[in-house]
Amino acid sequence: MTFLMPLAAIILGLAGLVWSADRFVAGAAGLARHFGMAPLLIGMLVVGFGTSAPELLVSAMASWEGNPGIALGNAYGSNIANIALILGLTALISPIAVHSAVLRRELPVLLAVTVLAVLLLVDLELTRTDALILLVVFAALVTWSVLQARGGGQDSFADQMETEGAAHALAPRAAALWTFVGLALLIATSRLLVWAAVDLARLFGVSDIVIGLTVVAVGTSLPELASTLVAMRRKEHDIALGNIIGSNLFNTLAVVGLAAAIGPIDVPPEVLRRDIPVMAGLTLALVAACIGFRGPGRVNRLEGAVLLAIFLAYVTYLVATATG
Repeated sequence: MTFLMPLAAIILGLAGLVWSADRFVAGAAGLARHFGMAPLLIGMLVVGFGTSAPELLVSAMASWEGNPGIALGNAYGSNIANIALILGLTALISPIAVHSAVLRRELPVLLAVTVLAVLLLVDLELTRTDALILLVVFAALVTWSVLQARGGGQDSFADQMETEGAAHALAPRAAALWTFVGLALLIATSRLLVWAAVDLARLFGVSDIVIGLTVVAVGTSLPELASTLVAMRRKEHDIALGNIIGSNLFNTLAVVGLAAAIGPIDVPPEVLRRDIPVMAGLTLALVAACIGFRGPGRVNRLEGAVLLAIFLAYVTYLVATATG
């Protein structure tokens, strides 16, 4: 029964992460609108990246406390879950059509960033130099997004964000309060989740990386799942896809970059052999489906079912080989 306390802590931590991330994103988006940020930029940065705040804080906390396996597994596992689980489940419920030219331009960027991640991992080490490269690329991407939002005209993604913002507007004082409360709770629940995940891994004799890739990664991806399902229910397809693209870019660059900047990470060989090919293959499949070489990009129900099957097979393999 010794596993009951860390298990309860994980459930409490994940529930706290989901609620606090939602409040933090709502507050930050409200402040951004109050200060005149363009709807397109709110969608690309505040919402897309804001839903990855749990991954950022959990990975930073894990790296700080000497558990790099959880830091890496959380980031890359979340990318896998975002595409295979969240997008697969969403497309199975309702096919996702891609209308936004902005998102179609971001998809090759996501693929290029994934290739960069592979190249940095080849030597099975993430140094502070590697961290600097990731964070500089992230800063350049943010700058590009700002310029794109300011210089471009209206886009279907921007239109959907503007409608969404008007429907859920917050007063400046309320937005500031929820931003602060959400961030404070994110930090507290991230600390709780890391402690519980490490304890659970030790009790069951599995590696940090497996716990990070499964329990922690799926848990920290719950804000993306919630926001994506809500967007699809409202027929806001571009917001649904934008959540996934923004989150995966943030995870690959900022989350891993910050974790490696806190402390160099020795990469387990199985990450390069097993997890990175799955992440890269899913990213390539997402780009091919959504760019739409033979017509408008879309993820249909059959493709959604295939993505879900891949996720279930991957997790089953991880669990089956966890202690072997």
